[in-house]
Amino acid sequence: MLHRILEMSVGKRLDNVAAHCDIPCKIYDPATAQLAALSVIRYLDLIAEIKDAAADVETLAKLSRLVADKEKHAETVKHEVRVIWGDYIKQPQFDQFPDISTLVHSIMLAGSACKQSTVRANGEKLLTLVNEFAAAFWATKGVATFTADCPYPPTLPVVYPDLKS
Repeated sequence: MLHRILEMSVGKRLDNVAAHCDIPCKIYDPATAQLAALSVIRYLDLIAEIKDAAADVETLAKLSRLVADKEKHAETVKHEVRVIWGDYIKQPQFDQFPDISTLVHSIMLAGSACKQSTVRANGEKLLTLVNEFAAAFWATKGVATFTADCPYPPTLPVVYPDLKS
């Protein structure tokens, strides 16, 4: 049917048509980015635990998996923040948080730093920035937030929406 509609509008048959929509139901939540940032830190901790271990094949294989997963989660942070920034943030949110694009850029850079290194401080910076983004996101929706340590390693502060208020 889509081919037929496009054929009528452009006057010729199209062989390949693709459509993409990012959550048209307007469901956005920075929680996925926050969990991914926490995962980055957890992977950094696990990498640090085996960094000085004997370099046998099993240890090297484990290290390889940890690094790959750390990088995957850093990319997840970047992806999730990009989607919210690109699809949800519009002029009213820019008016409310005029520096939101600078914050998003800082998250992109921090995510890249996490992919490029095994320095825990980079992961902590990423989480701090993502928490700042989450607080701004929830503020644009008029939802109060609170900060509490997550109940699993690395047991660091996370911004949560206060859904009871």
